[in-house]
Amino acid sequence: MDYRKSAQEVLDNIGGADNVVSAAHCATRLRLVIADNAKVNKEALENIDGAKGVFEAQGQLQIIFGTGTVNKVYEEFIALSGVEAATKAEAKEAAAQQQNIFMRAIKVLGDVFVPIIPAIVASGLLLGI
Repeated sequence: MDYRKSAQEVLDNIGGADNVVSAAHCATRLRLVIADNAKVNKEALENIDGAKGVFEAQGQLQIIFGTGTVNKVYEEFIALSGVEAATKAEAKEAAAQQQNIFMRAIKVLGDVFVPIIPAIVASGLLLGI
């Protein structure tokens, strides 16, 4: 497999380096935050050598390459695009900034109330006893 060719095909089918807000990877996926999703050609991305699937989750375009392969494709992608390498957490933050105001408000509410759910459950159990 030619990692450089695969990275170039990814870059070509997402609208170029100017359309990439952030790029990161995890164990199996190349995670990209895209500025304009209309420029992305998902069908072509799925047909790239080594790509096992493409989907959008949490404001990120995720391309599955598999363990080990994604590291090499990511390195070539960063070299070709000139995009600054980011961690998975930084990519999530960049994706959150791309969302509309309503979705950001829902996320803030979730971030406030999710940590107190165990306390609410525990107090309900104690009241039941």
